[in-house]
Amino acid sequence: MTDRLSGRVAIVTGGSSGIGRAIAARFAREGARVIVADTTEEVREGGVPTEALLRAQGLECRFRRCDVSREEECEAVVAEAVARHGRIDVLVNNAAIASGTPLLDCTREEWERVLAVNLTGTFLMSRAAVRAMVLQDPRGEVRGRLVNLASQHGMVAAPEALAYGTSKAGIAYLTRQVAADYAGQGIVCNAVAPGKILTGKTGRAVEPRWLDYSRARTPWPRLGRPEDVAGAALFLASDDASFLTGEVLMVDGGWMAA
Repeated sequence: MTDRLSGRVAIVTGGSSGIGRAIAARFAREGARVIVADTTEEVREGGVPTEALLRAQGLECRFRRCDVSREEECEAVVAEAVARHGRIDVLVNNAAIASGTPLLDCTREEWERVLAVNLTGTFLMSRAAVRAMVLQDPRGEVRGRLVNLASQHGMVAAPEALAYGTSKAGIAYLTRQVAADYAGQGIVCNAVAPGKILTGKTGRAVEPRWLDYSRARTPWPRLGRPEDVAGAALFLASDDASFLTGEVLMVDGGWMAA
């Protein structure tokens, strides 16, 4: 590791499992003090909880229970990070839930829950973090960085997943808007848009028809791994990403290029 985030304070939502877990681990190994904000410590794909895993390696990581759809819980995580560390350098908005229904099968309850977590959660965490970031001293030119998790399925149709695709499209827009509004105050806001990433979770995501569909759409000769997204998130969270804001970085094996 290269200590690209040495001394930085990073909050990673949804960091207990999958892509969020990989991002939290990569950030900690690059020197960041990581706060994992999630509704549970349980690792969806199995294994030791993220905090325990990283602490056993001598890395700094703390778990804080947080439902990002709840405003007061978002505010509390950010306030605790500032109280403990004096600042927040990076927020990764990764927390999300999936859905697998087209328009006529999507209930209002499903629609509202998916948007509450995926899109409203990104809004609430971003607002809380940026409120703190604009008041802190900059590191170089930057007071704080936001890295949002969008998706290729926010750019093109998400087959039979209306609410999910809509939420990810909203995140891409939110990324551009926050970047434009707060660049003058030293806030950098970008997004990573993963393609098909195999995280180890079960269910609809690994049904043969969806794996076949994803392989057919992906020019690269394999599907993605959580570490692929973690590397992109690290770049956007680091000083290597300079004069770069409001962008959505595709990490999709060429899905959107084909």
